Amino acid sequence: MATEILMPALSPTMEEGTLAKWLVKEGDTVASGDLLAEIETDKATMEFEAVDEGVIGKIMVAEGSEGVKVNTPIAVLLEDGEDMGDVDKAPKSDPADSNVAPASASDATAPAPGHGRGATDATPAPAAPAKDGNRIFASPLARRIASQKGLDLSQINGSGPKGRIVKADVEGVDATAPAAAAQATASAPAAQAAPAPVDPSAIEAMYQGRDFETIPLNGMRKTIAARLTEAKQTIPHFYLRRDIQLDNLLAFRSQLNKQLESRGVKLSINDFIIKACALALQSVPAANAVWAGDRVLQMKASDVAVAVAIEGGLFTPVLQDADMKSLSSLSAEMKDLAGRARDRKLAPHEYQGGSFAISNLGMMGIENFDAVINPPHGAILAVGAGVKKPVVTPEGQIEVKTVMSTTLSVDHRVIDGALGAELLGHIVDNLENPMGMLA
Repeated sequence: MATEILMPALSPTMEEGTLAKWLVKEGDTVASGDLLAEIETDKATMEFEAVDEGVIGKIMVAEGSEGVKVNTPIAVLLEDGEDMGDVDKAPKSDPADSNVAPASASDATAPAPGHGRGATDATPAPAAPAKDGNRIFASPLARRIASQKGLDLSQINGSGPKGRIVKADVEGVDATAPAAAAQATASAPAAQAAPAPVDPSAIEAMYQGRDFETIPLNGMRKTIAARLTEAKQTIPHFYLRRDIQLDNLLAFRSQLNKQLESRGVKLSINDFIIKACALALQSVPAANAVWAGDRVLQMKASDVAVAVAIEGGLFTPVLQDADMKSLSSLSAEMKDLAGRARDRKLAPHEYQGGSFAISNLGMMGIENFDAVINPPHGAILAVGAGVKKPVVTPEGQIEVKTVMSTTLSVDHRVIDGALGAELLGHIVDNLENPMGMLA
């Protein structure tokens, strides 16, 4: 039977994308793994490949189309023996059953096992009911369980991507529970309602008679706006500040770079900061955690994200297992990630995840600032410039030292004050005594 190919979601934040280029045309025969299209997301341009084999019966979205919503049908795939007359009979696909997959996407964006057309051992699930004229999306297993229990899916709030109802939402729920849940939702305080959106026309009217240029938001700018608004509205930030004396680090770095010069390696201060934070997360494992809605996930490895400025926005590529890597390895990996970030060539798994982030504006002359936490991270370290300052030594003498200001922004749901102070203390100690990081 003809099957719709849907615009896939390449990341948890993606709501729409640009279908940059079709790599196939109508009538082409494709096999699993063949590239179908190039799609620009809010972060990068990705190639997508077919999951099933068949014939491209109809292309429904022209290449170059912008603002294509996730789960919008973009093409129709025909099985062997079908013709163009079967296109109009194509079933409406479940978002989980899209027949395209990112060529280098993470497991989070891959189709669920057993949901493709090749699965022969799955019992068809009953169709999801409609609510207010809109289809309710639920996994086949969730629909099957709901059907067996006589549950009304329109009364169940989904916890999956885009509100999709999954197995956990219907397990343990009896037929009367959804009604009670709906009543509780209806009686929730009005104060919990989302704020009214900004009226662009009203804002422009304020500047009537003044010259200005209207710049439409691209996908990345929309995502940054949404994520940072979410962060400031939902994350209870608190801030811890420490000055770090860099003189020992600067001398140690100079010595190492002389020894590594023959290998073409040149370590930056940022490389040491990444290593210092990664080791500190291992020293304070309770702070190596992320917020997951109704629970906290305490991570084992130190996966550290680093903010990289690019034209029109920023990326936060993640250096996985940073505590286990040498300074030279971290330096090479960071250069590679930063370069590909600026070219928008990072795969989703390279900028998603991590429990901790670093934002360094010191190289731009900023002495101190407060960074906004990137959810679901538990904290982010804002790094300022190293500045010569008079410092009182333990012996009471005044000496000129190179001092770097840092601010740790912390999610109080994940990390309490004393725990955050302990984490920042280890970061300071690692940077002021850099030789210990090589032990």
